[in-house]
Amino acid sequence: MAKEPMLKFVSVSRDMPEKRAADLRRADFDEIYREFAEAKAAEQSSRCSQCGVPYCQTHCPLHNNIPDWLRMTAAGRLREAYEISQSTNTFPEICGRICPQDRLCEGNCVIEQSGHGTVTIGAVEKYITDTAWEKGWVQPFRPAEERAESVGIIGAGPGGLAAADMLRRAGVQVIVYDRYDRAGGLMVYGIPGFKLEKDVVERRVDQLAQSGVEFVLNCNVGEDISFDAIRGKHDAVLIATGVYKSRELPESDAGGIVRALDFLTASNRKSFGDEVEEFDSGELNAAGKKVVVIGGGDTAMDCLRTAIRQGATSVTCLYRRDRDNMPGSQREVANAEEEGVEFSWLSAPLGFEVDGTQVRGVEISRMRLGQPDATGRRMPEIIEGAEYLAEADLVIKALGFEPEDLPKLWGVDGLEVTRWGTIRAEAVTGRTSLDGVYAVGDIVRGASLVVWAIRDGRDSAAAILDYLGTGAEAAAVAAE
Repeated sequence: MAKEPMLKFVSVSRDMPEKRAADLRRADFDEIYREFAEAKAAEQSSRCSQCGVPYCQTHCPLHNNIPDWLRMTAAGRLREAYEISQSTNTFPEICGRICPQDRLCEGNCVIEQSGHGTVTIGAVEKYITDTAWEKGWVQPFRPAEERAESVGIIGAGPGGLAAADMLRRAGVQVIVYDRYDRAGGLMVYGIPGFKLEKDVVERRVDQLAQSGVEFVLNCNVGEDISFDAIRGKHDAVLIATGVYKSRELPESDAGGIVRALDFLTASNRKSFGDEVEEFDSGELNAAGKKVVVIGGGDTAMDCLRTAIRQGATSVTCLYRRDRDNMPGSQREVANAEEEGVEFSWLSAPLGFEVDGTQVRGVEISRMRLGQPDATGRRMPEIIEGAEYLAEADLVIKALGFEPEDLPKLWGVDGLEVTRWGTIRAEAVTGRTSLDGVYAVGDIVRGASLVVWAIRDGRDSAAAILDYLGTGAEAAAVAAE
């Protein structure tokens, strides 16, 4: 009888892929984790306990069949592992890199809760699909039957691309419209290369293009083409624009106070070799500057670690709660600290010191945590008389994002929104108040995770197939 390849968590310790030394990774924008070797991936996969109720799968937004593809990896059956992974996730190699596994699958691993250290699910997921690309298992696809129906997708981020993949596999004609010159949304311009190298996204976009998805880029809906024109051209429309409007601070219009997305986009464009005037002029370049980033989410972590790589003389994060109550990934905080970022917990900006038109410092108040709010998180309170000034040449506002007013921006009547400005859409299907119009991702949820946008895109694609009359059979074909 063959030896059981699994349940080795007692005898095999948890091990992550090697992380490049902090002094080396500060000098470039390459990904910080090296690849697992095949033997190491198999070894770490073999630690899975193959639970009867896999909490890792339950807490994954895509409900990926994690125990099965771990078992295939442990047995050296990598192609089957990839096929299982791909069956529920349009972009497993992307999720393996940027999902906050410590809050999702790995954070709910049974063996982690028993004290043995979680299975390194994200690293194995990344390894499986990177191997699939390397071996040529990932190829452009052709649907079994072409259909006459067409769907227009507004937004080439993860939600829109996931839906495009599913719809195209079912034979639907798909056109994706996007405001940027490259497809990928925040995966291209909002997430730095040290977390997600851009060729990883580009090869997926290229696969979709070779499979028949048409991309119309540099296209601003409401300016270059009207929403009504898109709706008139297609049998159904999917809105997947994401949320790009930055939350602002009062009196923050001085020179040197910039928005996180502007800062990250400029940096990512430079990595493509683009001409970026705001970067070259120093406006969106941290080199030689004292940098303060305001915020505690994953976008703030991206800004902090980008500023370090650009050559800032100091980089400080201001967050109004403590470390245990921050929304960003603890793994990202640890990486940032290793790279030289300083964290000022329980600190909130009161205002700015400005010399003429240029910021020279941030006025900060110490905070304490008071009673919990409606969500259960303790509310920060100002400590009177505990103010101080932090010098800053560049202040980056990473306070989160809000939806744009799409009905007004696009001149659309009847598209209902919530009191938060997000599009009102039916759960799971993404159906909006307009017939044949669907919406997914952050424009429905508010700022959220890439993995949730992928889930929404896949679910809504199935609903659109139903709407188009393709039925359950075509939806099943698209999911294969």
